Amino acid sequence: MTNTATEINSSTGVSEAATPSVTNTDTAATASPPATITFADFGLDPKIQKAVLEQGYNTPTPIQAQSIPHVLAGSDLMGAAQTGTGKTAAFVLPIIQKILRHASNSASPARHPIRALVLTPTRELAVQVAENAANYSKHTDLRAAVVYGGVDMKEQVGILRNGVEILIATPGRLLDHIGSKVANLSQVEILVLDEADRMLDMGFLPDLQRIIDLIPAQRQTLLFSATFSPEIKKLAQSYLRTPVTVEVARQNAAADTVKQVVHMVSSADKQRAIVKVLEARTRAGLSRQCIIFTNSRLGCAKLSRALERDGIKAGAIHGDKSQGERTLTLDAFKSGAIEALVATDVAARGLDIPDMPCVINHELPYNAEDFIHRIGRTGRAGSKGDAIALVDASEKRLLDDIEKLMKRKLDVQPLPAGEPSQSRPSSSGSSGSSRYGSAPAKMSDPFFYKPYEPSTAPASATDAAKPEEKKVGITPAKPAVGALLGGFKKK
Repeated sequence: MTNTATEINSSTGVSEAATPSVTNTDTAATASPPATITFADFGLDPKIQKAVLEQGYNTPTPIQAQSIPHVLAGSDLMGAAQTGTGKTAAFVLPIIQKILRHASNSASPARHPIRALVLTPTRELAVQVAENAANYSKHTDLRAAVVYGGVDMKEQVGILRNGVEILIATPGRLLDHIGSKVANLSQVEILVLDEADRMLDMGFLPDLQRIIDLIPAQRQTLLFSATFSPEIKKLAQSYLRTPVTVEVARQNAAADTVKQVVHMVSSADKQRAIVKVLEARTRAGLSRQCIIFTNSRLGCAKLSRALERDGIKAGAIHGDKSQGERTLTLDAFKSGAIEALVATDVAARGLDIPDMPCVINHELPYNAEDFIHRIGRTGRAGSKGDAIALVDASEKRLLDDIEKLMKRKLDVQPLPAGEPSQSRPSSSGSSGSSRYGSAPAKMSDPFFYKPYEPSTAPASATDAAKPEEKKVGITPAKPAVGALLGGFKKK
């Protein structure tokens, strides 16, 4: 079978035939839906519209405006957009609409087979997608649940045996349930790969293939992510049929609301550098809350303990933590009990914390695309944020890779005289270029940059229209009990 993608020109909304391997995503323009478009214009059931309005949203984001009609029409789709732009609702809302005809108030599990399956690479992202599915389907008789590893399977088994139409899962745990004959995928109509580039990359492919082989061939497949490399696009074609490709922003670009700064700091001085950055933010009247990314689980735990000794309320989240520990740490961070969340890339994708003011890269990621996802934790839903990278000379190649991917040079702010500093070597191995030279002695702050000032302007209509984004100033709601058990019940 020959697969042909239909690329949506995000400037005009006109469909054009294109092969995925030659799609030029670097020149795609950022699309904005007409101001008059609302979720009601998609023909969503009144029950779904009511749930959307209760969340405080009326106007779709660009990725939603362009994706939802195609999903409702039954097309396979690849959707690429910057993080924090509403990708989850772009597939959750039309999925609920499409399978609403199967809704039943019967208590019989046989009346509630799995109709839609959403696969995610991380537990945290799975929980967030499930929360969205539960919120938007709460006025219907559809059931949504989530299963992931790191917790006892017993509660999840009970939920699956009772029946569920929308299942969100991590691949490994789903295969566990399939092996136990608790999960049956024979009636799945829609498959979603969320953060698809990671799902198809670095170890997920074998599990993914096993799962797809159990799903009917006559299904609708949706792939969503912030980044799609040409190689991943080619690989994805084996799962898609005549797909529509929707790209509403230049590929591999960070949101314009994120101010990026690089500080050249030796590895030994990075911990102290973080303390000084947070002190500088405090003096400027900004929040100290931040996510600090490291590359290893051991380094993550070590840095968290060191920051605690420096008087910073810190917590760590990484793959060695149990799901219960990770949930408690995230809840403490969202409530403000923890100022600095030190994390590995387990928190780089899908983690949605409203109005996150700052992200700090203690170490640059080995994969340049992961940098996009990391800094995407700030500057979400129209809010402004700071992304600070602490880079030593050994990370020069990683920084070059990031700049090449983003097609831009990052702003390097040198340290002032009298502080430990490094000049970043040039590509030829020399150092001391004007871009990376020492700062003048008159600079008093070794982390000299001007972060975004807290906005006093009223939120725009677009800012208010992100279905999976929370609002500024609203006290974070307590997590659903199902988030700890692995399932969600109607509120």
